[in-house]
Amino acid sequence: MRSSAKHGGVSGHLLTLHRRLYHALSLGSWEKKEKWSCSDIEIQRQVLRSIDAFLECISNETLQYPLVKDSVVDIVRAIKSILEFRSQSILRLASTVTVKMVNILPSSILQIRVLDLLYPLADLLSSQQWQVAMSCAASMNVILSKLGSRQEREVWQLLKEANAVSCIVHNIKQFYIDGKPIEYFQELASVLSKILWRWPSFRYSVWNDSEFLNIVDAIRQSENSAIVAVLQLYSSLALCVNGAEKLLENGEALLEMMVSCMDSSNTDSVRTEAFKLARCLALSRGGSTKMLNICCEPLVKAVINALESRSSISEKSGKSQSSFVEEACRLASITLWPGDHHMHFWKAGVERVLLDLLLEDCSKFHKMQREFSLNDLIIMVQESHKANFLLSYRPYVWDILGGLAANCAGNINHKVQGNELRLHILIICACLTFANSVRTLRRVSQYGLSNMSECESASRAILMMVYSPCKYIASLARSILCEILKLDDKDYVEYLLNILNAGLTGSKFGLPGNLEIVVSLMSLASYCSLPTFRELIIKSQGMKTVLAFTLWWLNNPVRVKRSALVSHLRDPFIERSCCIPVIEDWEGEDMLLLFSLWILAELLHHFADVKVHPSGSQVDFCKAKLIQELEAICRNHNSHGSRWYATYVLNYFGLYGFPSILGKRIGKSLGVRDHSDLKLVLVNEESIHVHEVILTVRCPSLLPPGTAVPKEKSSNGASNKLDMERNVTKTVHLSAHVDQLSLLKLLEYVYSGYLQAEEGLVRKLKVFARHCKLEPLVQMLSKRNPKWGVSIPSFDLSPALGPAGQNFSDLIFEASSTIQLVNWKCNSCSSLVPHLHVHKVIVESSSDYLRALFQSGMKESHLQIVKVPGSWESLNKLVSWFYSEHLPAPTFDCLWDSLDPEIKLGEVQTYIELCWLAEYWIIEDLHEECYAVVISCLDSTRYLSTKIIQTAANFSQWRLAQVAAEYMAPSYHHLRDSGELDALDSNLVEMVRAASVRLSQERDQST
Repeated sequence: MRSSAKHGGVSGHLLTLHRRLYHALSLGSWEKKEKWSCSDIEIQRQVLRSIDAFLECISNETLQYPLVKDSVVDIVRAIKSILEFRSQSILRLASTVTVKMVNILPSSILQIRVLDLLYPLADLLSSQQWQVAMSCAASMNVILSKLGSRQEREVWQLLKEANAVSCIVHNIKQFYIDGKPIEYFQELASVLSKILWRWPSFRYSVWNDSEFLNIVDAIRQSENSAIVAVLQLYSSLALCVNGAEKLLENGEALLEMMVSCMDSSNTDSVRTEAFKLARCLALSRGGSTKMLNICCEPLVKAVINALESRSSISEKSGKSQSSFVEEACRLASITLWPGDHHMHFWKAGVERVLLDLLLEDCSKFHKMQREFSLNDLIIMVQESHKANFLLSYRPYVWDILGGLAANCAGNINHKVQGNELRLHILIICACLTFANSVRTLRRVSQYGLSNMSECESASRAILMMVYSPCKYIASLARSILCEILKLDDKDYVEYLLNILNAGLTGSKFGLPGNLEIVVSLMSLASYCSLPTFRELIIKSQGMKTVLAFTLWWLNNPVRVKRSALVSHLRDPFIERSCCIPVIEDWEGEDMLLLFSLWILAELLHHFADVKVHPSGSQVDFCKAKLIQELEAICRNHNSHGSRWYATYVLNYFGLYGFPSILGKRIGKSLGVRDHSDLKLVLVNEESIHVHEVILTVRCPSLLPPGTAVPKEKSSNGASNKLDMERNVTKTVHLSAHVDQLSLLKLLEYVYSGYLQAEEGLVRKLKVFARHCKLEPLVQMLSKRNPKWGVSIPSFDLSPALGPAGQNFSDLIFEASSTIQLVNWKCNSCSSLVPHLHVHKVIVESSSDYLRALFQSGMKESHLQIVKVPGSWESLNKLVSWFYSEHLPAPTFDCLWDSLDPEIKLGEVQTYIELCWLAEYWIIEDLHEECYAVVISCLDSTRYLSTKIIQTAANFSQWRLAQVAAEYMAPSYHHLRDSGELDALDSNLVEMVRAASVRLSQERDQST
């Protein structure tokens, strides 16, 4: 027990309470001065009352005294002991005192003993006394609120061992049955929300419990006072995208409740939680789309109403009031995503609300009766805009405005909408902030990043507006921006280019460097929309600088997400989200590449006579190298935005489309007679052989009428077509009106997704492409700016596996080891053996083995059915890859984690089997993809290593076996002693032992 000798500054009353406390503690016993114990209930009661009285006198001031600090340690130990003793007669008092203690003690002191307290509290959540369980939940709420990140791992393990989440879920279910006070539910739901927010691994078991969700919904309907707790619980579940999908299964009822909670008739806390839930549901594009499909207009109106609350808030407003407005601002950023909701924002008068958030005296602009010149209007706005009014909301305003501009319909008439003047003023405000952002860049090194968040979002908004698909907004923004920039032209252009030049050395990367470069790139891209400034950039060697920067980035990629750069997007709550699909954000982590390509594309397309390659020794460059790099961007896993602008640059060189590996393979089949079933005869009697299945999937308009006729089923499992001679080919004579060169180029695009055309042919080809409804190609041939957020047109032949494509099937794949599939049925034939109808032209393009087989001239080349060595699961994944170059792979999220180990193992074994098959059939790309999937499985499921290593060895995949051995190496001695290695072949055991030895040697060398 600690001494209390130092009394300096402590009041006499506190000293008296201190003596009583330690007198009570002395009635028990101390084990090694660390643990207090006593089995006498009355003594425990006396100790608790002494603690209660002592806590009453503790304050921030008295906590500074050593006597009080030392006492806190002993108090925690005593309470822990009493809680663990679990005497029913005293638990209620003990839990009540615990609540008082955790509320009084600051985080710095409480965190030291957090594990001592949490275990008995979590254990008592199952107490039969609901008051005890409620007090324990209340204590846990406070502790988890004060918990530091360093202790999260230990607390997670403790909660897992205590089965805390299951206990809370069970208690909430019982609450609904037993009719306990609503405060009981509120405390339990609150602590559950905090647990689910901090630790994603607990979410699956909760959102997958339909009974629990139904009970929570019933509580929500019957208890208005519980609405905040329910909304918080839903939000913590929706942080998991899979959980959000589950919640949206009951979408209409949930969203109706959520939108009604956003109404001004509710308290600020209710509104805040409702907006937060909406943001969680919109974390993925799928969730956002579903939410907007159900309640688009009411949701937009709720956001606008919340933003209109600006009139009652200020920078010094209460936290709860400003919180719901900020949450509404964050939610309004869904304007960056495509959809119909943008029109509802314009109809609701979003420009008026945004102005109210920007200008304190904006009412005078709303009341303007006469027209002002642009210069007069700029001067008037400039005076109002200088005021430091609601600065914290400005970055959100620019994000909302930018999203609206980027997704604004090209035919929207703002004059008819009645918002012309307000839109003028709004754009002037944005342009003024944009112009100021370059000045701010100069001051970053002196004043830090305090204002850079607004600079970045304003620069982004201007970029979205000057390149808006809405011609009215784009024209207006360009004219206003040009007017405002007239005084600052060359000096700032040179400064922005200097920032990029500094970035080439790597000296500008990292904060604030990355943010400076992003703002510089966006600013230059906006300047490129103005003819005067485009010319200025060229004269300042801007082409050389941007091209050098782009190529430098490709060799030294600096990947950074926008949320890591700007403060207003950093949200501790949303940062705990999980299971979000990888490809969601249009700019992703390639924003530096995207904006540099944007500038490059604009300069090239507007300066056809400019020499592309930069002079000097700064970068080793040639035209062919640039094209090669751009094509690699299109093929690789870059963001959609970077790939769109890479192909936009390629348009300058007469290259159109998105080059892909699969497209390159299929493109080689164009004009080849093998496996073709359609011959197009031109006017000059020249002909070209094509494949109906390719045309059906990629461009049905090129098929002659009546081509896709469904075939009758045959009893032997093959369609009638398989019974016909292989050399039967339809012949179609084309009209003299068909331009031969245009047709050949269009077929080149259909077969490969990519084409090269001289400028003189582009106009004819564009007419042809429009007739064939190839809209992405029409856009590229028109050399229009890519629209923000538009997805990449994929080269996917998977529809050929459906009913339409099966009409042209000339081959059947059967798995050599197929288990009985329940209710399996083929829509094209009567065969009872599970099989897939495929097409030789497609499957042989990716496999040297199959190509050699079909072209050998031997009897095997005429096979109508090929037995594929492997399982039915492997066959399905193989065929999917053949047709889309996409390997269906597990998503290593909560759904994967929840699977039974045997199911996981079966899934992994499929990819190991595919690795072997890819080697056998000489498909290197597939082999590498399967290898990567197995490694990812090992990363997320290490305990399967002992099974995976044996499976890999069985399929002679020794590289995989070696990797599995390295995963097992840290646990080698445990695995050996437990007998888990006994089932492995001796050579595999030796492989693991050798890996363990190497690991030990590496550790010794590092120390």
